[in-house]
Amino acid sequence: MGAMEIAGLTVRIGNRVLCENLSVSIPPGEIVTLMGPSGSGKSTILSHICGTLDRQFEVSGAIRLAGMDLAALRPEDRKLGILFQEALLFPHLSVWENLAFGLPSGISRKERRHRVEAALADAELDGLADRDPATLSGGQKARAALMRTLLAEPRALLLDEPFSRLDAALRDKIRQFVFDHARKARLPTLLVTHDIADAQSAGGPIVEVEVAGQASQQS
Repeated sequence: MGAMEIAGLTVRIGNRVLCENLSVSIPPGEIVTLMGPSGSGKSTILSHICGTLDRQFEVSGAIRLAGMDLAALRPEDRKLGILFQEALLFPHLSVWENLAFGLPSGISRKERRHRVEAALADAELDGLADRDPATLSGGQKARAALMRTLLAEPRALLLDEPFSRLDAALRDKIRQFVFDHARKARLPTLLVTHDIADAQSAGGPIVEVEVAGQASQQS
């Protein structure tokens, strides 16, 4: 697993600069937190990394993953895992089927079953495999979404405010669950959040992005 390198990233829309000359290195297993007020371009940066940013934005700079220029790859070939505020589980599939959806193609049925059952047990969801995702609690949905993402074997993990809709009692537990699994999988991880507690729990560098486009990095 290689590092993610963001080098001199500048994002503009019209005459407005959302992000200017942002440079960040994220080694495997490290979590870097991107913080800043609304309108500073944090989620826009994630969209650019994923390759889904609207063409009305003008972008310069480079993003490399394990030495590979992501701009040269189609979005579906970048092998990035992303978690949002909503779990976005497929409502027409069971919990088991949701997790199985993330698996790479070409593996045997036996291996498929083994991997999904192991992920369910790891997420404390065993016994809920046949459930409708709508019947899960917020914490269970968050764990299922993470397991589905990890089963897809991503090369990096992007977290877009994934804990903001959880109540306070669950937030610490799910936050630690996600971070522990990101480190265990040795994934370079970029977290976008407004919550300083998220950043402190992540334990890595904090990059503050200002509306004016200036960025600074703290330990």
